[in-house]
Amino acid sequence: MTTRDPQATALARLAALFADETRAACLLALLDGRAWTAGELARHAGVAASTLSEHLGRLVAGGLLAEERQGRHRYVRLADARVAQLVEDLAAQVSPSAVVRPRTLRESSAGSAMARGRTCYDHLAGRLGIAVTDALTARGLLEQETGFALTDAGLAWFASAGIALERRGRRPLARACLDWTERRPHLAGIAGAALCRHALDTGWCVRIGSERAVKVTGTGERALRELLGVEAAALR
Repeated sequence: MTTRDPQATALARLAALFADETRAACLLALLDGRAWTAGELARHAGVAASTLSEHLGRLVAGGLLAEERQGRHRYVRLADARVAQLVEDLAAQVSPSAVVRPRTLRESSAGSAMARGRTCYDHLAGRLGIAVTDALTARGLLEQETGFALTDAGLAWFASAGIALERRGRRPLARACLDWTERRPHLAGIAGAALCRHALDTGWCVRIGSERAVKVTGTGERALRELLGVEAAALR
């Protein structure tokens, strides 16, 4: 008699949580790093609130989402950066040919904005994330030869730019995250999160629309050109 591997059972249960379009839509939306109400996610996924509530219950029970309640409102967010990495990595495995083409001009515009620049949980992605990662590497601030790592010059650059790197827990200082639109790695980890937070706090970038898309402002273009030599054309 063959003994079933307990890990195989657990893996199958985890995979089943992703194997539903409504739950997948919720997980992708929550990659913006913010907490959403059940109602907001229901509208985003195009399903009834009662249907969405059942899906959220499964995602919370499976450890993919964390739940918070404030009065009558129920908020959910991705459980942690580990879950965000899993969602983004799975999305990056989807073949471009398998993605449904935009049906309307609005969908096409939203898709273009996401590809241009977006947040991936708490760091920058899309062409913006790649441009910043390439600039850090070209200037010797980020090493990519054997996995992402900040160099001594990179640590000094973050300090001189006023971007604090708060090292807590097991999260790596720098980590490669495969970009699902560019098919190349962008900077994640503590450094990626700190850079994204700084970009939003200082007005280098602003969120646009209801998705994860971000836009580089004039202030951001000047700062990225002066600090990293990133030309505005690479951000559009």
